Amino acid sequence: MPVSDLDPGRQSEGIGRRTFLKRGAAMGAGAGALSMLAASSASAASSTTLSQGDAAILQFLAAAEILETDLWDQYDELGGLNGGNPAYIAALSNLDSDQPAYISGNARDERSHAAFLNAYLAAHGAQPVNLEPFRTLPGSQATGAKKNRLRLTNLLSDDVDTSWYLRYRSPLNPDFGATFGQAVTITNQPVVPLNDSDTPPHMKQPVPPVTAQQERMQAIANSASFHFAMIEQGGSSLYATLAEQVSSLEVLRIVTSIGGTEVDHFGVWQDVAANAVEPPLSGVTDPETGTTFPNLDASGQNSTRANNIFPKPCEFIDPSLPHCSVVRPTLSQNGGAMAALTFLTSTGLFKGQSSAFFSAAEQLAQAADAAVRTV
Repeated sequence: MPVSDLDPGRQSEGIGRRTFLKRGAAMGAGAGALSMLAASSASAASSTTLSQGDAAILQFLAAAEILETDLWDQYDELGGLNGGNPAYIAALSNLDSDQPAYISGNARDERSHAAFLNAYLAAHGAQPVNLEPFRTLPGSQATGAKKNRLRLTNLLSDDVDTSWYLRYRSPLNPDFGATFGQAVTITNQPVVPLNDSDTPPHMKQPVPPVTAQQERMQAIANSASFHFAMIEQGGSSLYATLAEQVSSLEVLRIVTSIGGTEVDHFGVWQDVAANAVEPPLSGVTDPETGTTFPNLDASGQNSTRANNIFPKPCEFIDPSLPHCSVVRPTLSQNGGAMAALTFLTSTGLFKGQSSAFFSAAEQLAQAADAAVRTV
């Protein structure tokens, strides 16, 4: 899941237990689920054929995939192959005509990951993960959205981290202390249409946009494309990092196989998002939030060139060795479960969630990070 190929500059601030709790609201209905999740991690060794560490890793990944499914379902409802918001679909298609199909395919993949991981846990006597008690957040009220369906994730006002754009075009690696700024500043920005009065669902979406509402819809779609890549590059690091802590060869097979699809997803979305920062769509500005998509291609430098989408070889393992094109970061403190949770929380993805949600998520993340290979 986003779960994060992190910008150490952002993660260095850290989000501890107190910060997670302060971000939440009342305990509410989530308290029962919190007890279940905490108990499942503690009892994993005695109740399952999996090691305690392997069970904890799969439980965190199952939670991550459930959360990822929730956000991709929202994108699929509005902008997928069978999505119900024509103007949003048109704005997404301005970036890449195949984008609606990609959204539906990505949503399908995340559903399969969540279902498989929970089924595997249950088949081996471990507690599967249930986040339904935390489904409390309102979603989009625009045409196409399931308006009476509560959500786990917030796509209505997000801080989209765009440092991945610079990181993967750089010879530097966060595991050696490198930090990266934002390629595009996207703060307090909706990544789905909010309602029909703000962005009418049947308006045309010319390139470039003409009216303020057309420009806002295009900016929302551009922001979503950067958000897609932000989420998927995170899974690349998370799965690679946790794979080093797995004991069972079969669990290792699961983690590396699912992690490979996260890498595949990121490669697609990095290519699509780059279309927002070169002509003819560069220059779009959201009239409500001020989010602007500059022409990053104009510099002519490899560090910002739009079609420079393959990971540039970078420092890896030992800086004295030749540079190597790899997923980065993969050190636990940069790409592990708690680092991923901290990063996603900082982007506003869980804005409005209860304190019980943050506490449960933190317990799952800490248990996964504590896993140690036993063979």
